[in-house]
Amino acid sequence: MNVRLETIRECLEGIIPGHIGTCDAEGMPNLAYLSQVEFIDNQHVALSYQFFNRTRQNVLAGSPVRLLLTSHLTGAQYRAELQFLRTETAGPLFEQMKAKLAGIAAHTGMSGVFKLLGSDIYRVLSIDQVVGPTVAPPPPPVNYLTALRRAAQKLVGCANLECLLETALDSLQSEFGIGHVMLLMHDEGRGRLYTLASRGYPESGVGSEIPMGVGLIGICARERSPIRIGFMTSEYAYGRTVRDSIAAEGYADTLETAIPLPGLPEARSQMAVPILACERVLGVLYVESVADLHFGYDDEDALVAFAAQLGQAILHHQQVDEVEEEAQASDAAPPVPAGPPLRVRHYAANDSVFLGDDYLIKGVAGAILWALLQDFAERGRTEFTNKGLRVDPRIRLPGVSDNLEARLVLLQRRLDERSAGIHLAKSGRGRYALAVDRPLELVAD
Repeated sequence: MNVRLETIRECLEGIIPGHIGTCDAEGMPNLAYLSQVEFIDNQHVALSYQFFNRTRQNVLAGSPVRLLLTSHLTGAQYRAELQFLRTETAGPLFEQMKAKLAGIAAHTGMSGVFKLLGSDIYRVLSIDQVVGPTVAPPPPPVNYLTALRRAAQKLVGCANLECLLETALDSLQSEFGIGHVMLLMHDEGRGRLYTLASRGYPESGVGSEIPMGVGLIGICARERSPIRIGFMTSEYAYGRTVRDSIAAEGYADTLETAIPLPGLPEARSQMAVPILACERVLGVLYVESVADLHFGYDDEDALVAFAAQLGQAILHHQQVDEVEEEAQASDAAPPVPAGPPLRVRHYAANDSVFLGDDYLIKGVAGAILWALLQDFAERGRTEFTNKGLRVDPRIRLPGVSDNLEARLVLLQRRLDERSAGIHLAKSGRGRYALAVDRPLELVAD
């Protein structure tokens, strides 16, 4: 192989369509445009199977396969010799190509025509550059190795999970130049992802949720694989897709308690990258842009590597924060709340909590808050540890993998956003302090 496939991946983005050449049993050649070529590794690519046409008939009959690729950056052309291996109709690769094809179809006005039936896997036997004039490629917008190195170094200096989250999103903005990003954590017990932090949006969306397997983010988490789209497509528009999915689940109260997901109203480029650690899906990094084809293979590689570093750091902070002993009771009495009473209503069915008539939080974070407020109202308790919460039967944690520390950060941020007179603050490693400014009226339903 004269050319390594990884060095010409811009040819696979579909900006200039590829051509595939085959022939039938009598030697009659056939040339067709390709909707999509997906990079797998230096020895393999996947081509989109959308129609049972002459090309596919020839391939299944054992025809030699030639592929012509063109770089939109340099004008260089490359001729590849391929060998068909198999077709995949499910799994990470299929979902990656399905999402990309949806964007391509919408961009070309073929949404009702293009439908991915399978991902055809080919072995790359050789690649040769076609002789012809070329131009010098433009400099890359970001030095990805430098950006990754600097961002990873910043993560090392974080002493707790909250600092880690802020540093991660700040680094994506300052080092990689990504202006719109969300970090979602995985709620394994409920099969959902919840927004824990975001950048670049008018509203943070902290506490908003996406079911596993729904939209780009949900599919990314389910398949444990990055998913990237270069053009706008309504199929992956979260405002409608997520709401329709939630409504279809039949939860009577879900739509009324749903926090709007942050996001660009017309995102033209989207990418979701899983945050993995020790074979667990901890969460998802989601980035988007109003520009077509804003994220390429290099962006994907860099964010996958960054997410791997972030996943290990999240896991480390969760483990470190659980080694502290139970906090000792303080002799000092907490300040007596003043002002009009704050009615806090708790619904046991899904642990949703309302402050007055306004929804605050639900799930594990809601159960935590209700337990803390009960202890405050009954015993004046303001200090607690995550170790104590983990064994508290009122919270009903589904297991040690439920990201308790992330739930506490989520609760703290939701309370801060509401400014309703209840505050949660980290007071030490594995320790938290509750402050209540107004008298409480607790109502259990």
